[in-house]
Amino acid sequence: MITYILLVTKIGEEHPVVEELKRIEAITEVRTVYGEFDVIARVEHEDMRTLDTVVTKLRTIEGVLRSVTLISA
Repeated sequence: MITYILLVTKIGEEHPVVEELKRIEAITEVRTVYGEFDVIARVEHEDMRTLDTVVTKLRTIEGVLRSVTLISA
């Protein structure tokens, strides 16, 4: 499965957040973006348990204010 996670970060914290996200195994791509969201992460996972682990980890990263998870069909 492939899921995209959109993140809002504290002002100026997007680059440190990107570096932390790159350390999470199931995240295969991370980019800073402009607009309503600051960072987008691509997650490749076999099951919802793995996705839950990733989402739980990223929510603890300093600088992350909000996330939106989009599971692709």
